Amino acid sequence: MINKKRLIALTQKLIQIRSENPPGNENEVADFVKRHMKKLGLSVRIHTFKKNRPNVVAVLKGYAPRHQAQKEALLLTPHYDTVPAGDGWKFDPFKGQINKGRIYGRGATDDKGNLACSMELMRSLVEDGIKLRKDIILAATADEETGSHNGIVPLLEKNILRPKMALILDSDEFDTIIAQKGLIHCRVKLFGKKAHGAYNWRGINAIEASARIISDLKKHKFVYKKHPLLRPPTLNIGTIKGGDKTNIVADHCEFSVDARYLPGMNPKDILADFRRIIQKEIGKFKIEIDDIQYPYEIDPAHALVKCYASSARQLKVTAQLKGSEGATVISFFKKKGIPAIATGFGAHETAHITDEFAKIETLYKGVMVLERFVKDYDRL
Repeated sequence: MINKKRLIALTQKLIQIRSENPPGNENEVADFVKRHMKKLGLSVRIHTFKKNRPNVVAVLKGYAPRHQAQKEALLLTPHYDTVPAGDGWKFDPFKGQINKGRIYGRGATDDKGNLACSMELMRSLVEDGIKLRKDIILAATADEETGSHNGIVPLLEKNILRPKMALILDSDEFDTIIAQKGLIHCRVKLFGKKAHGAYNWRGINAIEASARIISDLKKHKFVYKKHPLLRPPTLNIGTIKGGDKTNIVADHCEFSVDARYLPGMNPKDILADFRRIIQKEIGKFKIEIDDIQYPYEIDPAHALVKCYASSARQLKVTAQLKGSEGATVISFFKKKGIPAIATGFGAHETAHITDEFAKIETLYKGVMVLERFVKDYDRL
């Protein structure tokens, strides 16, 4: 049986364990999750791909023949790293204080409240002696806030996680993500020619070229098909640096680009457009790719989507189908052909903010929806 007081205490304890990323050290929180899952008698393994960045994978085994139970497994995956707390908090970011039905602290919404919900779910299933045919996998992961390169990505790429379907717990107020934009993170490096500032016509100013290029990039019209759940593509210039001194024509400049694009668009075509725009202004340049993630979408009529929505309705909760403008780990499941959706029980517009909080009633209702969903999924 789901225990509300235990859920509250669990959320508070997780908030109290610091796991800010950067710098990135999830040892203590991973050990906490591991110990709790082992006490339930679950099969628990730790997978570490970089020092101090462990991932916890706990399995509640189904009673079907082992191969079948594994093949039809459901994955639940929250993350336990957080962004840095920063300054200016009214509530201590690492105490999990309760005020007017809210739990405050870094990670309350993103993503320790969701982690607490999944842990309480596993405890409730075990304590109630619920017998499921299929495996239920809880993967609590590291490094989500800086790309998941030491978390869900290698867990999938190395086939450590091979579920039939996946529910990513990293959303708010039961919003159910079934579509997501892709992203391109890159740095544009321009190379000009130095000259004395008083004789600037003798040089090629990379900073001035950057200004013209950035203006042209912002005016660029993407070719795309409208999506019912997503806004049009976007482009943001995040950083810029260049030059050596006021009276020297700058022979180098670098700026970073964040592009978000829709399903159906190809990142190679987008980068080709960028190159054409840059070449109009300067001859020597380099585009260095930091990250490319592909867009994701799943049919609203897919069994996974319908099952979760139905489970929520049974508890008088609306799981509104939405698209995500930002990147979540949902896109990494596409490469492996694993149907996935993202949901969660945080508070809207509180992730990463000062005085981040989660609503106690929403977390409690969230665990109940999760338990209903797990039981309904087992019948698919």
